[in-house]
Parts: sequence; structure tokens; C-alpha cells
Amino acid sequence: MVIAGVGLIGGSLAAALKQAGVVDEIIGLGRRRETLEQAKALGLIDLIADSPAQIAGADVVMLATPVAQMESVLKSIAPHLGKNTVVTDAGSTKTNVIAAARKILGPAFSNYVPGHPIAGAESNGPDAARAELFQNRNVVLCPEAETDQAASDLVSAMWQNAGALVVRMDAARHDRIFAAVSHLPHLAAFALVDELAGRAEADDYFSFAASGFRDFTRIAGSSPEMWRDIALANREALLSELAAYRGKLDEITAALDKGDAEALETIFSRASNARRNWGKE
Repeated sequence: MVIAGVGLIGGSLAAALKQAGVVDEIIGLGRRRETLEQAKALGLIDLIADSPAQIAGADVVMLATPVAQMESVLKSIAPHLGKNTVVTDAGSTKTNVIAAARKILGPAFSNYVPGHPIAGAESNGPDAARAELFQNRNVVLCPEAETDQAASDLVSAMWQNAGALVVRMDAARHDRIFAAVSHLPHLAAFALVDELAGRAEADDYFSFAASGFRDFTRIAGSSPEMWRDIALANREALLSELAAYRGKLDEITAALDKGDAEALETIFSRASNARRNWGKE
């Protein structure tokens, strides 16, 4: 197996598959030699690829890089893919990556299986990797009409061996859903922290922030590069979700302006009930 990008997601997948005993050798591919050396020292990978040509004998190639890098990675590996090599990815957006893969891989596109593990943390890099990251977490696969069934089954089995629960979904629907439940919350957290950090009395505000602020803004500690790429890759769906969220904020603003306690309580009660029901599930 070749993993391009041996940070949190790629490294955790490597650790999980090694722990499950279902992979003989993992080769790391990446931009930074020091990151690859760290991953090897941690036992996440066995070899470091000095060039994309070393993927020639791989059964599976996993792209675990930021989504904006995937097109260039696909271009670099495409000439070296074996006839039966399965390519998959762990990107948080799907339609853009699928479009790039279809353009670059040509006939080999049938061996490409788009994927997205619904797991993560604020930490990055190989030292953040942990074998249990995907235990009982959803992984969404978005096979296209051309996707070979055997390739799809292999990637599904890979994730199941890592402890994940595999579901399949249309790529466009995936991007709409995750714009609302993942990408928008990150933008909201980044926006709040950035706004407070820009105030003259920022240190005072942060010194009194407690659990509510910590819980809401935890994800603002995530990789800026990764979330920049995700936001731009899924911008149409995300713009729609931002408009819907802004509409709800406007509704709350109007209720506050009018001193309308009943309207505020109605909104808060609906939200509280929905959140509690989701928490039970």
C-alpha cells in the first residue's frame, strides 16, 4: 500500500491496518521528507518513496493529502499505476476530486474509489496518528457509475478492517450534507475566534472564556491550509449554507431587537431538542 500524506488521517489508517494485520508493506509518499522520516520512525510506514515511480507495485494507493493537492498528486502517480492498482482518497469534498481523477486517470478511473472518513482531530502530523481513530466512525464512499465493483469492495474492506462503518452516497449529496454539518461549523468557529482576536482587549476576552467558548471553538485549532482548501473546493454548497445560517442569525437578531422572548425561546427549544435527540443517536 502507498499512502500519500502520512499525517493524522493517512498515519492513523496505516496504524489501524498494521494493527489488523492486513497489509504487508506501507510506502509513504509526500512533500516533506522530515514528515516521512517521522512517520517511519513511528512505525507507521515501512519505506519512503523517493519518487512516484515507486508506487508501481502497489495494490492500493491512498490519497490523504489536503484536497487542493490531490490533482497534482494524481498527475504524478498516474503514469506509474499498475493495471490493477486501486486508488482511493480521504478528501472532505468529493465532486472536485472525482472530476480531477476522471480527467487525469482516463481508463484507470474505473479503479478509483472516492472516499471520506468522518473522523479527525485538531492535531496534525504523524505524531497525531492513532490506530483507533476510525473505530465505529462512518466512512462515506462515493463510487461513480464507472467504478469497478471489485475496487469498491476492496476499499470498503480496507476501511472495515480499520474499524470503520462504511456507507455509500452520491458525491453531490455528500458535498451538500458536509457543507452544512462540517464545513460551516468550522467557518463559524474560525470567524468567532478571529473576530475576538482582532479586538484591542482580546487578551481580556480570552482570559475569561470558559467551557462554552472552548467547546464551540475547538475546531478553530484545525489546519488552516486544509480548511482553506475545503472551503474553496466546496464553495457553492458552502455559500448556500452560509446564507441559510445568516438567515437564522438575522431571525435571532430581530427577536433580540424587539425583545421578543417567546421567539427566542421557540428557536432555542427547537435547537435544544434537536441537539439532544442527535446526541442520543
